[in-house]
Amino acid sequence: MTAAPSADTQKKADGAAKTADSAAAATDKPQQQKYGKVKLLISDSVLPLERLSPSPSAQDGMSSETELDLRSQGCNLIQTAGKLLRLPQVAMATGCVLYQRFFYSKSFIRYNFEHHAMGCVTLASKIEEEPRRPRDIINVFNHIRQVRSGKQIKPMILNEEYIRLKDNVIKAERRVLKELGFCVHMKHPHKLIVCYLQVLGFESNSKFMQMSWNFMNDSLRTDCFVRYKPETIACACIYLSARKLSIALPKKPAWYNLFDVEEDDIRDCCYRIICLYQRNKVSTDDLMKEVERLKAKYDNKKKEAKLLGGATGGSTGVNSPASQPASPRGKDKKTEDRSRSRSRSADKKKKKNKYKKERSRSV
Repeated sequence: MTAAPSADTQKKADGAAKTADSAAAATDKPQQQKYGKVKLLISDSVLPLERLSPSPSAQDGMSSETELDLRSQGCNLIQTAGKLLRLPQVAMATGCVLYQRFFYSKSFIRYNFEHHAMGCVTLASKIEEEPRRPRDIINVFNHIRQVRSGKQIKPMILNEEYIRLKDNVIKAERRVLKELGFCVHMKHPHKLIVCYLQVLGFESNSKFMQMSWNFMNDSLRTDCFVRYKPETIACACIYLSARKLSIALPKKPAWYNLFDVEEDDIRDCCYRIICLYQRNKVSTDDLMKEVERLKAKYDNKKKEAKLLGGATGGSTGVNSPASQPASPRGKDKKTEDRSRSRSRSADKKKKKNKYKKERSRSV
C-alpha cells in the first residue's frame, strides 16, 4: 500500500497548479500595444465644423470675400497648370482638394498661396502616379502669370531667384504633407456621377452626364470637398443639371435616399456652387496686394504685442532672475569649492618640492 501524501507536499502541488493556470491565462490575454492606432478613412478628408469657422485666415483679420477669392484663384491656377502639364483630371482634383484642406490649417496671410498651389500640383502628380518635375511646374505657372497679366512671354532664367523659388516650392510640398499628417488619400465623386445616373436610368443621356461632370469640376474651386462627402457632392451636381435641363427626378421615394444623402446637404452644396458663378473675377495682382497689406498689418500687431510684453516684463523687476538675490547656500558651496581647490594646489606644490629635495640629495 502507498502512503498518503503529506500536507506540505499537497500545498506545493496546489501552488504549482495555480502558477501554471496564471501563466496560461497571461498567454491567452492579448498583449497591450504601446503605440497608438492611426486610422486612415475616407471620411477623414471631411473637416469638422469647428475647423471650418472661423478659418485661420479669418482669425488673422482676412475678410471672407478675400479668402473665397484666394481659394477660387488657387484652384483655378492648379486646374490651368494641370491642363498645360497634361495631367489627368484625377490629379488636378487631388491638387485642388489638398490646397483647400491645407488652407483650413494655415492662414493665407502667413503663407504664399501661389507657392503652395505649385506644391499641391507637385504632390498630387506623385499621388496619382503622374509625376512632374518642379522645374516644369514653375515654368508653367510663370507662363500663366505672364499671359494673364498681358506681359511679354519670356522663359525663366536659371538665377538665384529661380533657385529660391524652387526651394520654396519643395518646402511648400513638405509643409502640406506635414499639416495633413501624410493623410492624402481621397475619394473623388466623378465615378459616382456615372454610377448614380446609371441607377436612375439616364446613362444614355450624354448631355445630362456631361453637364453634371462640368458642375463637378467647377465645384473643385469651392470648399465643398472639405465640407461634404463625395456622395453628397455627386447628388448636388446631378440635382443642378436636372434643374438646368428641366429633367424630372423620382420623388416618391426621393431619389437621393437611395444614396444615403440628405436634402439639406444637397441644397447647401448647390448654393455654394451657384455662388461661384455670381462672383466677380479678381486679378492675381490685386489679391497679392491685398494679402501684402494684411501681412504688413499682422506684422505690425505682432511687433506691438512684443514691445508691450517687453515693457511689462522690464517694469516688474521682481520676477527677473537678475533682481533676485543669490541663495546663501550657493555662495557657501562656491567658497567651499574654492578653498578645497586652493588646499589641493598647496598640497601638490609641497609634494613637488619634497620630491625635488630628495632627488637633489640622492644625486
